[in-house]
Amino acid sequence: MSPSVFRPLPRDAAHAIARGFLPAGRFASRWDYYYTRAKLGSDPLYAGVCDALRGCDAPLLDMGCGLGLLAHTLRAAGLHMPYRGVDSDAAKIQRARDGAARLGLHDVAFEAMDLSRSIPAHRGSVAILDVLQFIPPDAQARAVDAAIAMLTPGARLVIRTGLADGSERARITRAVDVFSRVLGWMNAAPTRYPDVDELRARFDAAGLVSEFMPLYGNTPFNNWRVVATRPA
Repeated sequence: MSPSVFRPLPRDAAHAIARGFLPAGRFASRWDYYYTRAKLGSDPLYAGVCDALRGCDAPLLDMGCGLGLLAHTLRAAGLHMPYRGVDSDAAKIQRARDGAARLGLHDVAFEAMDLSRSIPAHRGSVAILDVLQFIPPDAQARAVDAAIAMLTPGARLVIRTGLADGSERARITRAVDVFSRVLGWMNAAPTRYPDVDELRARFDAAGLVSEFMPLYGNTPFNNWRVVATRPA
């Protein structure tokens, strides 16, 4: 499949979600509002994840949810599985709760949790989006294995990550991830990007059916969508 098969949200849809992150105070920071508009309007991530989860009603755990934009895009796409987002950044979690409340999202919950130290209990589908590269290699393996163990029959594990393939895109991805840490948007710097053969071997050993496809669209980044499904 072409890496451009998935498109960012249309401008009006991105704006509608971003309005949930407008601050109440006149002089309060509008960073989340502008970030959300730019992210949803330029990144094919959410269209790709919604496509991967379509037709699956299993409860979804979003590990490293940030502002919870996946919850908003799922609902906008007509996907209504129960959603729970966890993230180590407590401030983002509070803003995620506020944004979901302002836009009236149903069956959505958010919780602050350091995924490098603990893994939440869950049964159903799992999303790990732009997270693995920010946790140590041993914690990466634990997170993937824990997510695999959570999958119920027919449920899906959806990962968006850069891959360690030595490409120019990989170098650009690392540079931008490091810069995001310098700016303070990310609370960790990248450690190690996953290896495609290692991931595929883990899925095969667990009896999962997996698919790897580019998900960088018109961006310069080395982002891939990985979907592993527990056969029903």
